[in-house]
Amino acid sequence: MRYLPLTDTDRSEMLNVISASSIDALFADVPEEARLTGPIHGLPHHASELAVERHMSALARQNVVAGEVPFFLGCGAYRHHVPASVDHLIQRGEFLTAYTPYQPEIAQGTLQMLFEFQTQVARLLGTDVANASMYDGSTAAWEAIVMARRVTRRAKAILSSGLHPHYVSVANTMAKFTGDDVKSSLPDLSAEGDIDALIGAIDEDTSCVVVQYPDILGRIADLSELAAACQAKKALLIAVVTEPVALGAIKSPGEMGADIVVGEGQSLGVGLQFGGPYVGLFGCKEKYVRQMPGRLCGETVDAEGKRGFVLTLSTREQHIRREKATSNICTNSGLCALAFSIHMTLLGEKGLRGLAEANHLAASAAADRLARVPGVELVTPAFFNEFTLKLSKEARPIVRELADRRILAGVSLGRLYPGVEALENGLVVAVTETATAEDVETLATALQELLA
Repeated sequence: MRYLPLTDTDRSEMLNVISASSIDALFADVPEEARLTGPIHGLPHHASELAVERHMSALARQNVVAGEVPFFLGCGAYRHHVPASVDHLIQRGEFLTAYTPYQPEIAQGTLQMLFEFQTQVARLLGTDVANASMYDGSTAAWEAIVMARRVTRRAKAILSSGLHPHYVSVANTMAKFTGDDVKSSLPDLSAEGDIDALIGAIDEDTSCVVVQYPDILGRIADLSELAAACQAKKALLIAVVTEPVALGAIKSPGEMGADIVVGEGQSLGVGLQFGGPYVGLFGCKEKYVRQMPGRLCGETVDAEGKRGFVLTLSTREQHIRREKATSNICTNSGLCALAFSIHMTLLGEKGLRGLAEANHLAASAAADRLARVPGVELVTPAFFNEFTLKLSKEARPIVRELADRRILAGVSLGRLYPGVEALENGLVVAVTETATAEDVETLATALQELLA
């Protein structure tokens, strides 16, 4: 029997305190179409264990496995080859806990890993310091915006039109509760980004400018001029990296003057996993370290002079007074951070650069082939491993038809920006080292048939 300690009177009193008319009012922000009005469709009310296993197995067989079909999905989640040794090593006893190591004397393995992780992330992003990971890339981007407000004491954030729309959505959602003024716009289906427009939009009230690198269409911009413009107005430049493998080939945002660099670490070690769990990356200039959310692991020595690791900075509400916390959504995705760090260690600097080169060469060859298909125009001539195509027809139905043919062709901009007619023919295609020439030819042939 379930134990429900709250009485109807208790519930009424709590609702009165928060001025809510009913329990249903607590879910007002959940869209009506997303709410359940009855049992989950397709699931029986009760069944035997054997029947449930068979039913769930049948549902699982409807999934399309990424490794079994031509796969060109990206837009913030990428398929790379993860060595089998990563999965083996993350199961070792030294790393049994995936959460924050509160007791350093029994968590030296986890603490040392996080220390190494911080070093790897800082070098990758080009920042002075990095924390021991965040929940994911989108919430890390929001945490950077809040951090910029603490540093500048301003509340206006300017978001690039090339920032992933899901990241924009997270920022808009959270800003409802903080009062931040978030300015965003839609991208143009063109080879040029919006750096000049961003520079022109910075004013005395701007806390930060948030720009994705490479952006949602795959475009790569030089951030140096934007960084200088932010500095001149005493605003911060926040760079968002959703594909960290790209930093094995292109200059890091920190090198170009970004004050805060955040990103999604899924590409290395983690895998797709139906969209999560993932791991957020967060780095910044050293002078802002005390405003950085999350926690930092540091190296020290014990009473006997032996090397050891501890948490040296923990500024979230679980460690200090809630009103003094820099964050309350900075969950440390420790297991994913471990997988990231192991994969990075196995690659090394030379291996990462080699992986990045393989990605770029494969993507360049794919872009050249697909651009020869009648009805296909390459929008982004310069890119890393992800580029945008403009089709002669609406992309979303084409993507669905290709999926029915067991070809995962990419992400339609109509899906990311529903109702925006100017973008509905756009298709973002990601090509990593896992895509073969045969996969590309299969996609090109099918596209030609559907666009004829």
